This record gives sequence, structure tokens and C-alpha cells, in this order.
Amino acid sequence: MSETENTQPTPADLAHALCEVGIELPDDRIGLLDRYRSVLWRWNEQINLTRHTTLEKFVNRDVVDSLELAKLLPERKRILDIGTGGGVPGLILAICRPDLKVSVCESMQKKAKVVEAIVSELHLPATVYGCRAEEVLQLQTFDTLVARGVASLSKILRWFEPHWSAFDQLLLIKGRKWVLERGEARHNGLLKKLELRKAATYLTPASEAESVILSITSPKTTSRRG
Repeated sequence: MSETENTQPTPADLAHALCEVGIELPDDRIGLLDRYRSVLWRWNEQINLTRHTTLEKFVNRDVVDSLELAKLLPERKRILDIGTGGGVPGLILAICRPDLKVSVCESMQKKAKVVEAIVSELHLPATVYGCRAEEVLQLQTFDTLVARGVASLSKILRWFEPHWSAFDQLLLIKGRKWVLERGEARHNGLLKKLELRKAATYLTPASEAESVILSITSPKTTSRRG
């Protein structure tokens, strides 16, 4: 029997786990978040979507990361989650911040189809793109792009260098290696025309590992669109 089958958490268990890390959500959001967790873990038995298959990891990593991002997002903004995998942080944002206009993209078709199935089953207000984010940005514009664990800072900046006219801001969740990644990006000249700042710092509950959220903007783009 797998760990997820053996555990079988309930919405009450999730509510308790959220309370333990100081997160308060309306009951309907907790219920929907628990349904997402359940469906995600069910699909994870067939295709690798997440390593966070305990309630502690789901809350301490997936939910905490997503809600730290949510604190930085003004109401009704258009958000694109880059390389969403199993839906983190995009679908959690859609659940906990229904005011946001959330889209998620995933270039691996098998995963994208699963995310579409999850969105359909839970009737989530999110649009799913089964392609690379660069392709989406050729057709749509967004206020903010968000990502967690997708690639190094240098890779991400190279990907989106031609597309700053299609969005205003990048918000990237990074771990302790973010300073090294910033140094590499500077060495490669990728930050010359951009502004990078540390928008948030927080400790992951239980592990006490430090995470940061980096905000990257283009002064020219912000001036033109603001």
C-alpha cells in the first residue's frame, strides 16, 4: 500500500495542518484545497507530478510557497504559472485567490493533460496551456509570471528576454542557491537591463530552510505599460 493510500487525510486534517503553520483560510477554500490534494495524489500514482505526498510536505512546501507568492499579487491580476507540473503554485493560487485570473502552462503533454483533467474535475477558474511559456506569450499578455523549481535564473532570463513586452514582472521562488544564480546571471550580462530585488524571505516550516521570492522587472516595460 502506498503512503498516500495509507494516510487518507481529511479536510479536517488539512485544516489542522494549516493552523499549525499559521495559515487561516475559509472553510470552502480548505475543502477545495483538500480535493485538489486528493486528486493530485491520485494522479500521481500514474504519472510523476509531485514528491510531496504527505500532508506535512503538501502544506509546508506547496501551500506555504503558493501563499507567500499570493501576498505579493494585487487583486484581479493576470497570472501565468511557468512549468506548473502538477499545478503548483498556479492551481493553489486559483483555489486560494479566486480573484486572480490564473493561467498555467506545462510543456510536457502528459502532465498538461492531467492538469487539464484536475481543473475540469474541480471546476477551477484556470486556463491550461500545453506548451512552453514562450509560445503562450506570443499570443497573450500577463501582469505577472510565477515559477517554482523550473530552471536556473540564467535559463529563465534567456527564455523570456525577447518577451518582456508581454508581461510586467517575474516572481521566482528560490532556495539558498539564489545568490549564486544571481551571480551567474550578472556574469552572463542577463541583468543589465533588468531590476532584481528580493521581494520576500521566509522559512519553510519544520525544515526551517530559507526560501526567497525574487521579483524581476524591466524598467522600460514597467514605464511603458504602467
